[in-house]
Amino acid sequence: MPGPLDDIVVLEIANWVAAPSCGALMADMGADVIKIEPLTGDSMRNKLRQPVLPEGAPANDVGFQLDNRGKRSIAVDLTDARGGALVRRLAEQADVVITNLLPGRLERFGLAPDQLREAKPSLIYALVTGYGSTGDDADRIAFDLTAFFGRGGIMSLIGEPDQPPPAFRPGQGDHPTGLALLSAILAALRVRDRTGEGQVVETALLRTAAWTIGCDVSVALVDKVQPNKRSRRQAISPMNTRFQCGDGTWINLSTFNQGLFGRFCEALDRPELATDERFATPRDRLRNAEELIGIFDDIFASQPYEHWAPRLDRTGIIWAKVADLTDLVNDPQARAIGMYTEVESADGGAFDTLAAPFTMSSSEVSVKGPAPALGQHTAAVLAQFGIDDTEVADLATAGVLGGDAGGATTS
Repeated sequence: MPGPLDDIVVLEIANWVAAPSCGALMADMGADVIKIEPLTGDSMRNKLRQPVLPEGAPANDVGFQLDNRGKRSIAVDLTDARGGALVRRLAEQADVVITNLLPGRLERFGLAPDQLREAKPSLIYALVTGYGSTGDDADRIAFDLTAFFGRGGIMSLIGEPDQPPPAFRPGQGDHPTGLALLSAILAALRVRDRTGEGQVVETALLRTAAWTIGCDVSVALVDKVQPNKRSRRQAISPMNTRFQCGDGTWINLSTFNQGLFGRFCEALDRPELATDERFATPRDRLRNAEELIGIFDDIFASQPYEHWAPRLDRTGIIWAKVADLTDLVNDPQARAIGMYTEVESADGGAFDTLAAPFTMSSSEVSVKGPAPALGQHTAAVLAQFGIDDTEVADLATAGVLGGDAGGATTS
């Protein structure tokens, strides 16, 4: 099957996770994504925990692979005016430019939106930042931990009352931001196909953070009130909280149908609790939440997860196991829906990675290959874009180009 973006050329002038994750999904959809890296490489290379491999097995930077699979890499020194000029020429033949460089840096490199779109009005220019490209903090450096989770309000809502703000996992805010950018790019390409005109599309970690907690933010916009954190043992309902089973496994309940309380009590072999005057109505259960949840804590702790799972299934309650990552990667349902896919590595081996978080019934969306080595395709890409060999050699000799054009380590 053809890919939906088979005829699209993308220049990715970006590092870390949010913008590259968008480029990776475009590559999955068939786009020719050319990653423009500094001579030292994307800062994300070899930054995250590496997998535990058998002794003698080749190293594989799978964290970098996830967000850079299927791309081609060229190494260019953008701090040299000749590097910026070269990339501007490449942009004239691209459909989309993706970047997460701060606005001030883009201006210095000659790669700001107006600078590129003046030469090619049909260009889609996609920008992701921490705080946006306007306002006092446009050039403020950010990671998802700071802009998305911190200033985006998420940390203030998560966790138990009176406890420090929780930590979050690498890229957890970047990946939804990459999806937001992808949505805007696809819409802009649709407009371009109708009108011939490109445009600038933009998102920010701060903006996508607010969208992910929109149910809370939409209320706070009206009443300007911070919602209280609710302790696990002060849940509105015992069917809307977490319990730990006897083997240490946690389960997560999320049911608003209070009519199921009797079935819940029966599943726990305590049917009398449903008619106990302390817990007879939803209001009673809320008033006496700590006492009731304490009772259920003891009950769940008396048996392992495998004992409780089938009993909960019979109640009609909405619930799930709090899985760890070994559970998730071995989950048969995840395999059934194609969440994971195998990729051939550069050394001829293979490894599993995440597939795109969506499918298309009549278009191919698949990982096209491993992430490139630094500057692996510099010579081939420049030749494809019509840059003659003499100019390439001169730029390589001057230290403007790296990778297979010379001057950088390909690793």
